[in-house]
Amino acid sequence: MSNAAVAYPLARLHQLLERGAAWLGNAGPGRRLAIALAAGLLSALAFAPFGVFALLLAALAVLVLLIDGAAAGRHRYRDAMLTGWAFGFGQFLAGLYWVGYAFTVDPAGHAWQIPFVAVLLPGGLAVFPAAACGVAALGWHTGSGRIFLFAACYALAEWLRGHVLTGFPWNLSAYGWSASTPMLQSTAVLGAYGLSLLTLLLGASLAECASTRPRAWRLPAALCALFACLWVGGALRLALVHPGDVPGVRLRLVQPNIPQAEKFGRAFRQRNWHRLVTLSRTPASPMPTHIIWPEAAPPFLLTAHSPALKQIAELSQANHVLMTGAVRAIIAPDDAIKFFNSFYVFADGGQLIGTYDKFHLVPFGEYLPLAPLLHRLGVTKLVNMPDGFGEGPGPQTLAIPGAPLAGPLICYEIIFPGEVIGTPRPEWLVNVTDDSWFGPSTGPYQHLLSARVRAIEEGLPIARAANSGVSAVIDPLGRVVTQLGLGQMGIVDADLPRAAPITLFARFGDIGFFLILAGCGLFAFGRRPRGRREA
Repeated sequence: MSNAAVAYPLARLHQLLERGAAWLGNAGPGRRLAIALAAGLLSALAFAPFGVFALLLAALAVLVLLIDGAAAGRHRYRDAMLTGWAFGFGQFLAGLYWVGYAFTVDPAGHAWQIPFVAVLLPGGLAVFPAAACGVAALGWHTGSGRIFLFAACYALAEWLRGHVLTGFPWNLSAYGWSASTPMLQSTAVLGAYGLSLLTLLLGASLAECASTRPRAWRLPAALCALFACLWVGGALRLALVHPGDVPGVRLRLVQPNIPQAEKFGRAFRQRNWHRLVTLSRTPASPMPTHIIWPEAAPPFLLTAHSPALKQIAELSQANHVLMTGAVRAIIAPDDAIKFFNSFYVFADGGQLIGTYDKFHLVPFGEYLPLAPLLHRLGVTKLVNMPDGFGEGPGPQTLAIPGAPLAGPLICYEIIFPGEVIGTPRPEWLVNVTDDSWFGPSTGPYQHLLSARVRAIEEGLPIARAANSGVSAVIDPLGRVVTQLGLGQMGIVDADLPRAAPITLFARFGDIGFFLILAGCGLFAFGRRPRGRREA
């Protein structure tokens, strides 16, 4: 094939990209917001369970080109901020639609809130990309430095989203690689925030493919080469690291698949309890040594129910252990009853040998922020518990008879990078959850992906017991060893994988992220074209 035969299609493609970039850059305010909204909506298809990562990268490039147009106007900060907000609103609207399912469990009490949740949650979270785009616009210019500026501002906004007001680091840009386990291995070094920053750089750099500047293609080419190296490194790690299994430990994850609306109803309590016990006793060879039930699995206050404790004694005798999520109640000094979303460990014939209380509580689910004000507006929390749940002290490590030290995590505590490990360092994590709140949606798959990334970051296996799925045993490289799908009732039996060698992320946390962030800042202002800043 001649050089001309190759050059002509490439030149034609570049011409089309130039025209597209000009069209985006010249879009009026209304069209710009509509395009940003559409790009945000499509970008959500990169997250689990779809995994179309190319859509996230393309959407980020479109966002940069839209900001090119916004930053060229008189109101650069305002226009860029609104563009970022529209993009974020679209992404969070499509990526978090499943939150509305929780308000249908008790439709009489909460269904009226669905329209507000559908607007306020994505709208509130969109403030972070809006602020990122607005701040970036203040230093915007026509050179490639704007790519580093955009990525740094957006990545810092994602980090803040994961920390401000207890944080909500759901669907970080790193999770756009959900379909590529080799690519996710880089989180063992950089963490989810570090991979998010590099992903933002790659996506934003694609806007340079439409640039008229000479050699503008070098930046996206270099970043594509970097990601190719990350993929190769991840694939080698998957091929070469084989932790093996912990001898003598056989896990059983129980997935009762009880609808949330029937979980604590008086008419269903005996049925629900019988299902837990029956599934736990299912014959198998070899029989499990450690049984794990999901979050708040017992349909009553367990320690106050003698018949249930007797059956637990039978399940946890002869060197067997039962671990379960459960609602725990204590009498406070003022004689009020205080409730906790807890995790129990039973052994030695029913002895309660370990307790853990959830510390990352779900706003509006397990407690109500600004409760006096919201109560006057008729807003109540989803979990019908007086005054909400009490808050635990933080990550803990529990001694588990016959198994290595374990770190329990309840529900969405697993989504917080760098905040899942207690002292001393555990050798595996136990995540109990109840995603039945969110129906047959994408939410449980996104939750599972977060757990897989935590396994990679920390180099620890995870046993994940979910009421309605997805229950899974995850090895320390984020691979699902075995699982039971969403909406199924049954058990998952598997050996416990060993922990991998401690990762760089586990040692140093987000230092890698902040170093790359600082490097982006240097590139952003070191590559500014002299005398070419747009007014």
